[in-house]
Amino acid sequence: MIPIADLTEDQAAVELARLAEEIASHDLRYHQQDDPAISDAEYDALKRRNLEIEARFPELVREDSPSLRVGAARAEQFSAVTHGVPMLSLDNAFADSEAVEFDARVRRFLRLPADETVAYTAEPKIDGLSASLRYENGVLVQAATRGDGRVGEDVTQNVRTIADIPKRLRGGGWPDLIEVRGEVYLDHEGFAALNAAAAAAGQKTYANPRNAAAGSLRQIDPRITAARPLRFFGYAWGALSAPFAETQWEALQKLKAWGFPTTPQSERVENAAGLLAAYERMEAVRPKLAYDIDGVVYKVDRLDWQQRLGFITRTPRWAIARKFPAQQARTILEAIDIQVGRTGAVTPVARLQPVTVGGVVVVNATLHNADEIARKDVRVGDTVILQRAGDVIPQIVSVVLEERPADAQPFAFPTHCPCPLHTPLAKETTASGAETVVRRCTGEFACPFQRLAHLRHFVSRRAFDIEGLGEKQLIAFSERGWIREPADIFRLARDEAKLEELRATDGYGETSVRNLVAGIEARRDIALDRFIYGLGIRHIGETTSLALARHFGTAEAFVATSKAASEQTAGPVFAELSDLDGLGPTAVEAVLAFARARQPMLIPPGISLEEHLRLAIPKLNSKARAALAARFGDWPTFEAAALQAAAETPGDAFLAVASVDAVGVVAARMIAAFFGEDHNRALVDNLLAELRVAPAERPKTDTAVAGKTIVFTGALEKMTRDEAKAQAEALGAKVSGSVSKKTDLVVAGPGAGSKLADAAKHGVQVISEADWLELVGS
Repeated sequence: MIPIADLTEDQAAVELARLAEEIASHDLRYHQQDDPAISDAEYDALKRRNLEIEARFPELVREDSPSLRVGAARAEQFSAVTHGVPMLSLDNAFADSEAVEFDARVRRFLRLPADETVAYTAEPKIDGLSASLRYENGVLVQAATRGDGRVGEDVTQNVRTIADIPKRLRGGGWPDLIEVRGEVYLDHEGFAALNAAAAAAGQKTYANPRNAAAGSLRQIDPRITAARPLRFFGYAWGALSAPFAETQWEALQKLKAWGFPTTPQSERVENAAGLLAAYERMEAVRPKLAYDIDGVVYKVDRLDWQQRLGFITRTPRWAIARKFPAQQARTILEAIDIQVGRTGAVTPVARLQPVTVGGVVVVNATLHNADEIARKDVRVGDTVILQRAGDVIPQIVSVVLEERPADAQPFAFPTHCPCPLHTPLAKETTASGAETVVRRCTGEFACPFQRLAHLRHFVSRRAFDIEGLGEKQLIAFSERGWIREPADIFRLARDEAKLEELRATDGYGETSVRNLVAGIEARRDIALDRFIYGLGIRHIGETTSLALARHFGTAEAFVATSKAASEQTAGPVFAELSDLDGLGPTAVEAVLAFARARQPMLIPPGISLEEHLRLAIPKLNSKARAALAARFGDWPTFEAAALQAAAETPGDAFLAVASVDAVGVVAARMIAAFFGEDHNRALVDNLLAELRVAPAERPKTDTAVAGKTIVFTGALEKMTRDEAKAQAEALGAKVSGSVSKKTDLVVAGPGAGSKLADAAKHGVQVISEADWLELVGS
């Protein structure tokens, strides 16, 4: 190897080309194939030589230089792209009845007459990787993956290598700015050729075309992507500078005219009957297609109706994915293992003789819980029918009893956790004391399985998304005793003694450690909703975390209220009443109001509890009365329970959490239970000491109704109640179901009742629906 000081310019150019190719090859083996061919030290030496040559010959820096790939060439280290319009997921349907209900929901929301024709597009659901392509003045300027729906990865150079994607739009009529959305995929022929070439080269093969497409698109080296036969179908759009169509069907024709392939099986249909017929046609043609599809996507055709229907958190109201039935196969159940999850829930897992289902080799399947094993009478050695639910999650459907071995024994579910502590397993109970099918390890963070699962959730993509800190590293650092709680991750980043020890560890090096520290430090600044989600509180998912963040605004406010709520939870009778199927919040409050008042009433003797309730608590509807009668049986039992529930009402802090939109009583109990544990309080306090949690994004403040509390009452004629609420909240207003002195505005339609009297009582302004639409500019 020629010393750098002795290189001529021509020699340097050749050396840089060799290094770029060799380093890209090692990146591929390490990050995509999990099969590194050299040590970290050898890899660092190659990178260092490349940098030093470039420093001496800056005019020779190549476009594919490893020095231009920030963060050591990982797919996750593509630069971030914030989507102009979020790339949202779709709700799923699996039966004809759900497709019919989708049509009914659309009609109810839009308040359409029964005989109104509703047109839909039915498009095959391509099993690939979603991508967004930004065109400015007809020229492709940027391409991004979906990512988390809000922020994706910049894959512009890779997308330019896909022949199906036009670099410049054809024809005319396109907006000056448009983000075209679609699916990058591999057809069956291309997938087979790619795997054959990989096998011949001794490289890792892919399990299915979708994984192959994803891995191919997210390559650091565009030349690798170019060598793979990726295809593309266009079907949607994001940000626009101007509208370009009035219907989804027209939009698909425009995309095709501009040079994008569109799915030839797409069709325009009408009403629920059309949805069902389209599904049957798509299911019949599925085996004959040259590419994988896993269902049909239904979309309301009229774009103005799509806009009115809007979205529910991360999913549109105007579209749904009708999935194909799960694919099935037979195999042998070789063992049943026990896994402990993040919240201590113990789940039995079936270890199977490998079998291919839908193109994927399956070796494990969930058995859900002890009751499920007993119900299906699943035994080790059984021949079982396996299916992938929604073509994704493997599960055992049934046992082939006639093939059961003579010595097969019923499975004895363990009574203790498989962790070294052997902590007893406890059946989970609801707040009212009823047992559930879930069994939990009671060891919490003392249980190494739970601790690791908590940490894995904490660093996951939807939570803190810490680059370079995956399960392998978490296990290693936990075994060393370096990480026992989330705050330890951030302490590690500034513990020079531990970092120095890490540098001397086989498999690490200066580059690896530097990247790890950078990934950790990048997350000291975190959004409030990610912080809440990262805590791993049961029943607190992304949507709930976002609702909590927007409501409380700051981490300090959320934590303080949650700690207070932990000391103000409801008693078991109140909890049971709140959980009773058939009782909504209004009915529960009516029962509590009755119990607090305890006014004597003349009730005829010998009547049923339902009739007694009708006379004593007029606000209860028939469903609530039936539920209470079924649970309590007679008046004295009900009355005693109501009095006890009134005495067990939770405190203001608990109610403040439970009243947050999209949270509710159940999730509030989980938050209170989490913050009721001393070790969890300490965990949160320690974590906050290491972080800078950004306040939540505030609602709009520049509209005529921003910050105001609105009440809608009566029969609205131009839009449905749900539509009105969604419109008001999108403009920064808060929508309430009752009128109080804090109400700013009441929008009243025909038939408005007691809320008008409440508005007069509190001096609240009342306007008509027409006035409202004029106020908000609709």
